[in-house]
Amino acid sequence: MTHPPLPSPRTGPVVPDRFAGRTAIVTGASRGIGLGIARRLLAEGASVVITARGQEGLDAALAELDAPGRVVAVAGKSDDEDHQRETVDRAESEFGPVDFLVNNTGINPVFGRTVDLDLSAARKIAEVNTLGTLAWTQKVYHSGLGERGGAVVNIASIAGMAPSPGIGWYGSTKALVMRLTQELAVEVGPAVRVNAIAPGVVKTRFAEALYDGREEAMSAALPAGRLGVPDDIAGPTAFLLSDDAHWITGQTLVVDGGAHMVGAGLQG
Repeated sequence: MTHPPLPSPRTGPVVPDRFAGRTAIVTGASRGIGLGIARRLLAEGASVVITARGQEGLDAALAELDAPGRVVAVAGKSDDEDHQRETVDRAESEFGPVDFLVNNTGINPVFGRTVDLDLSAARKIAEVNTLGTLAWTQKVYHSGLGERGGAVVNIASIAGMAPSPGIGWYGSTKALVMRLTQELAVEVGPAVRVNAIAPGVVKTRFAEALYDGREEAMSAALPAGRLGVPDDIAGPTAFLLSDDAHWITGQTLVVDGGAHMVGAGLQG
């Protein structure tokens, strides 16, 4: 029996100048999903500040984005308040007030049973994935976003929607991100909209351990027929930030190729 070829990833249509004159901060954007989101926002006219821990990775990202005058990078630890403050100040001095925030940074340095998890590692994961999301939102909101209006998108995970063996604590922190998204949306509306995206497995270095050596079998289990790529998350993020989504807030958009729907057990 022959099977049709798997569909190739496609990039949705770019809307030129949709974000002209707007300023965005994208955390964790030296590679992977964050870099893909930054690329999409630049293509649609935004000025963008990208962050990551390492300057070398950010320099490579800046070279790849190739948008001098419209993108700058600020290196630092995502859960460091001084770094958060420096990034917001840099965005305002380079491009003007911040209109959009994409909380993309996430870590998961451990794999195994939650019942055996080292608590110091658990605290660090929660600090970055959950409290970091809250802290970045607070910084941008109190810098004036609450008065001007704008939008926030938090990158969660389908690992936060069901038990995720091996990455259960990571999934738990992402579940809280989705719950936090709802709470913030109620508190800061109508001026600011807050939504989340829950990706499935996206082919990035961060998720490589989940699909390495198993990509064909995992793809076959998905209604979409393939794993995700960063552009699959970048397009929906741009939509949620845009005026096309002006009546959407407090929602989590699942972008997983159908994994959660069919119970494929794929975590992103």
